[in-house]
Amino acid sequence: MRHLTFLSLFVWLLAAAGCRQAQQTQAPAPSGSGRLQARIWNSGFSDAHDTYNAISPASDGKIYYVLSSEKYDVAAQMFSFDPATQKITHLGDLTEACGEKGRKVVSQGKSHVNFVEHNGKLYFATHIGYYSIIDGMEKPGIPPAGYQPYPGGHFLSYDMRTGQFENLVTAPFHQGIITMTMDPQRGRLYAITWPSGYFLRYDLAAKELKNLGLISKQGEDGKGPTYRTLCRSLVVNPEDGSVYFSNGDGDILRYRLDRDAIETVPGEDLRKDYFGQYDPTSPGHMGYNWRQAFWYAPERRIYAVHGNSGYLFRFDPAAPRVEVLDRITSEPSKRSGMFDEFSYGYLGFTLGPDRRTIYYLTGGPIYVDGKRVAGKSSTAKGEAKGLEDLHLVTWDIPGGVYRDHGAIFFANGDRPAYVNSIATGRDGSVYCLSRVTENGRTRTDLISIPPVL
Repeated sequence: MRHLTFLSLFVWLLAAAGCRQAQQTQAPAPSGSGRLQARIWNSGFSDAHDTYNAISPASDGKIYYVLSSEKYDVAAQMFSFDPATQKITHLGDLTEACGEKGRKVVSQGKSHVNFVEHNGKLYFATHIGYYSIIDGMEKPGIPPAGYQPYPGGHFLSYDMRTGQFENLVTAPFHQGIITMTMDPQRGRLYAITWPSGYFLRYDLAAKELKNLGLISKQGEDGKGPTYRTLCRSLVVNPEDGSVYFSNGDGDILRYRLDRDAIETVPGEDLRKDYFGQYDPTSPGHMGYNWRQAFWYAPERRIYAVHGNSGYLFRFDPAAPRVEVLDRITSEPSKRSGMFDEFSYGYLGFTLGPDRRTIYYLTGGPIYVDGKRVAGKSSTAKGEAKGLEDLHLVTWDIPGGVYRDHGAIFFANGDRPAYVNSIATGRDGSVYCLSRVTENGRTRTDLISIPPVL
């Protein structure tokens, strides 16, 4: 009897130890410590260079994107990717779509904006990709002999059924279009030009372009007290047709549809202590601008991220009030307490297919032998100051739940780099445009990350 008791006790101790070991094995890993594997897709455009925004999902289930070029004589190229068939289709050359093929003008090297779908068409805009570096900053490229200057960015549409482009209008003063959105309900396109920062509106029905003037000193064409980094995200309030944006000084501005004019929103601003302190006259940062933003209809509010600090906030235009919600940088960035390596912050910020989850592609510090690998201390351009990991972060709006799903790598162990774009497929897959290196050559191309939710 005593032998049986000891045997039972021994078995019980073994089981308990096994249970504890199982619990330890199954315990969830700390947030941010995971590893996601991205797949590289080859679009067949070897000249593709760093691309910002320029990717969106559409109602036909496809992902539409543009790959940029930094060459004066090579244009950006537009593609679609069908997740169902895993097929990439080349849709067009943007210089040709703008009616400028063979004219010996600096190419339409970029699209710096996301697509907006309306009545079976995708609306977007073009931008210059060929630069000259003056005083350490990017300026419109000086054309070589035999070429004319950049003619200006274009508003374009692409018909998803017929595959036809329509050239709508050209921006004035040889300016590129760096920021764009659309009010589909009222048939209006809105844009901010680069480098000076003119605010444009285009009425589709009337085919009328109006320039409402400079919105932020002399923009990125200014110097000293006239310099301001330009806002990269316009947000339409669908209820009254207002368009909201920010400036480097931290003002929130509004285009008033009823007045056809721009005004500063009184009583609120983005000069928040949590965001840091900035000299808006100095280049190399976004100042107090929001980096990326979208309208969230259930709350009638704008959700946005401040690029340099990585703070998520929402803005209620009716109050008006800004409410800082959470720092949605990666977990390693939170623990380090440092800003991330991309000088302007990250554009890969969007509302997911469930219409409640924010997806954010952001940076994370790299540690070697326990020491943080840091890049250069400052830059006058929008660029990565050093090597970093790319993390996928989600934030549930109704629940206020943050989660870092971990760093992203390719199958060969390489890291995605220069990612400032995002699109989510119907199944929750995440798509973006990244630098990739294959067979000893580096290009920018489409990559995909499997669903995490």
